[in-house]
Amino acid sequence: MLDNTHNLPRGTICIEDLEVGMKRHLTKQITDADIEMFAEVSTDRNPVHLDDDYANDTIFEGRIAHGMLTAGLISAVIGEQLPGHGTIYLGQNLKFLAPVRPGDIVEAEVEVLTIDYAKRKVQLGTHCRIDGKKVLTGEATVLAPSAKFD
Repeated sequence: MLDNTHNLPRGTICIEDLEVGMKRHLTKQITDADIEMFAEVSTDRNPVHLDDDYANDTIFEGRIAHGMLTAGLISAVIGEQLPGHGTIYLGQNLKFLAPVRPGDIVEAEVEVLTIDYAKRKVQLGTHCRIDGKKVLTGEATVLAPSAKFD
């Protein structure tokens, strides 16, 4: 199976090594199979995601990916790269700015905004882009892993 996800190295950056301004990203082409699998797993079978005829008559004028499928790419960056393995999601806000369609190549990026070393809490800027245009933006709060607890 072709892997159409392009990741930076996976692993962990412990709280002790995090710095404000650090960024990580991944790019992934959204496929029909991705949308169908997400519909199956989530049980969200809204026809705007799955039915061309239905979706063509909506404001989107065609099928779109689930917003949470796109948001899941942010989760992948957080859980695999920044801070990485062992990170605990505490919260996320999202604003969906534009639709993501089958075939679109999405870049998900995460940036460290603030760090509370004592509490191991990290505030992250999160966004997704297609061809440089933001399609999703938000902020996440996570509990970062610590080298002291390995």
